[in-house]
Amino acid sequence: MKRIQTQVGIIGAGPAGLTLAHWLKQKGISSVIVELRSREYVEGRVRAGLLEQNTVDILNELGMGARMQKEGMVHDGVYLSFDQERVHIPFAELTGGRQITIYGQQEVVKDLTDAWLQAGEQLYFEAGAHQITDIDTNCSKIHFTHNGEEGIIDCDFVAACDGFHGIGRKAIQKDSYRAYDITYPFSWLGILANVAPSTDELIYSYHQNGFALHSLRSDTVSRLYIQVDNDDHIDNWSDDRIWEELALRLGTKGWSLQSGPIFDKSITPMRSHMIDNLSSGRLFLAGDAAHIVPPTGGKGLNLAIADVKHLVDGLIGFYKENETQLLDNYTELALRRIWRAQDFSNFMTTLLHKQDDHGSFTYQLQKAKFDYIKMSSAYRTTIAENYVGLPFESYDY
Repeated sequence: MKRIQTQVGIIGAGPAGLTLAHWLKQKGISSVIVELRSREYVEGRVRAGLLEQNTVDILNELGMGARMQKEGMVHDGVYLSFDQERVHIPFAELTGGRQITIYGQQEVVKDLTDAWLQAGEQLYFEAGAHQITDIDTNCSKIHFTHNGEEGIIDCDFVAACDGFHGIGRKAIQKDSYRAYDITYPFSWLGILANVAPSTDELIYSYHQNGFALHSLRSDTVSRLYIQVDNDDHIDNWSDDRIWEELALRLGTKGWSLQSGPIFDKSITPMRSHMIDNLSSGRLFLAGDAAHIVPPTGGKGLNLAIADVKHLVDGLIGFYKENETQLLDNYTELALRRIWRAQDFSNFMTTLLHKQDDHGSFTYQLQKAKFDYIKMSSAYRTTIAENYVGLPFESYDY
């Protein structure tokens, strides 16, 4: 049996787990990571691509931002369209210079993984963690299987960054938390295409046929989405049909959408989920293990990194200052930002998706919000602040 000893055992080699490991290492705290999937699978997962100012700052401070600075696309704003009328939200102008960076989650994972392994640190891929024990003692254990061999990580703390289906969330007693869920009555059909973006910044668009989003991945690759029914199937959407619908839903006077070869196509349901207790003994949840937000607000990856920030603060307090207050308050501190992100994600989702008949009461409320965005600098500032991510000190209350 393989036996490993470290200070923090981390389950999951996504953005949360890898960022946590690097941050702890910078502070002189050791960790070991186990990941269920292969390295190729983890680094190939196409997920979020929008990094808040906070996330960019953290990656740079950890020395992990060199490729992001070179290849990432910095945006000072975003476009919101409603019934083919477009409004620009100038982030930098409204938030004192804060911005977003477009850089794929899989690229972040590649950068963090390369740096971790090149430094000779321990990361076990295709290592299924199947049990977490002794979390109420000072020697917690992660039981895992790797290359057919059973292993145990003996650690002071366990950080479960292993997603909604991982064992971390399941190890939290169900009577210790309340779960909150919304399943939206629509999904996103997303594509990646080898075509230069038709826009300099993201475009979110309400149309009577449904929502559409023009995002970007690079100077030569575009990421786009359209709203579809939950029971729709990818086979119903030919490439030509997708481009025709995108051009219609995103269209405004004097602007046109450029099409190109589609090399990835998938349908993703829209949902919100969270629990209001993120720890049990010496086990702590971070990222999708604790919460899921619809991608409309670009909060998923960024919220995971925010969790990590609070967990690192707590672990530094424990190891460097011999105090546990921040660890004890981890759930409370993390939930402040989680609820803010859930609210903003829900706001963006309900504002821009077709939810009822065009012209209905629901539609008129959506239009009233959009009209207010056009006339109110204060409302645009609220959107901008939430989109780029509020500074961490904003939550110190």
